[in-house]
Amino acid sequence: MAITVEKPGPDGLPEAVDALREWQAEGVAWQLHPGDLGWFWRSGAEATAAAVRIWRRDGRILAVGLLDGADLLRLTTAPGVRRDEDLARRMAEDIVAPERGVLPVGKVAVEAPMDALLQDVLPEHGWRADEPWTPLRRDLTEPVKAPDLRIETIGPDECHVWADVMRGAFDGSKFTPEKWRTMAASAPYADGRCLVGYDERGDAVAAVAVWSAGPGKPGILEPMGVHRNHRGHGHGRAITVAAAAALRELGSSSAGVNTPSSNVAAVATYESGGFQRLPEVRDLARDAP
Repeated sequence: MAITVEKPGPDGLPEAVDALREWQAEGVAWQLHPGDLGWFWRSGAEATAAAVRIWRRDGRILAVGLLDGADLLRLTTAPGVRRDEDLARRMAEDIVAPERGVLPVGKVAVEAPMDALLQDVLPEHGWRADEPWTPLRRDLTEPVKAPDLRIETIGPDECHVWADVMRGAFDGSKFTPEKWRTMAASAPYADGRCLVGYDERGDAVAAVAVWSAGPGKPGILEPMGVHRNHRGHGHGRAITVAAAAALRELGSSSAGVNTPSSNVAAVATYESGGFQRLPEVRDLARDAP
């Protein structure tokens, strides 16, 4: 059967989320997690569906991609088809041809598992290795010691606090309580939690979202931030530890996060929270003509 690529529409998003949940496993590069779709969902189901691409063969989902912004396609495949040549070449054809509607013209990048055959095929079309990213992982077999911050799990009544910290943590962020409610209504958030850390004065100083993929599967942190007015006090480490503890409560086997290798401070923060650095990974990029 021929391999096809499609935009799923809002009604098709739960199927993509279920596929991503099924593919998560220890020792398998996660690259794209249900939580990545959950965080994107803050813009709404219509926008998320417009950004998702699904590759199928004989009705079975083989790969899922998320157009994360205008110039980055984050994707992963079912573990058993990482080296499937027909899939790799069909995906490459769809990616390199703007008329296929997967990526636009100009400078763009693809984030794919390092063991996927696509990593070998795209360079045949003139693509090159791009900036390095550092994955980090914390095993959750053992209990996680409580951090030094007071940690609260955020619900609808407190979502404005989480939104305030996010805006204070990321320059240019326009995150609102309405976006939180939209995100929290998404399919991935059934396995998610949002946490806020409060200092000794009762100020909200740090926030994180955690996303499980189900019991016994790896979970992720996305996003994590410390308010710019409260940096330099170890709050990043504390909220990171709290995130790991929350994922363990949700049944996750490990906690993962991915950050640009150039962000040395972020890498150091995660390591201080018990995360271990894994080998760097690289996007593949195509320069503008």
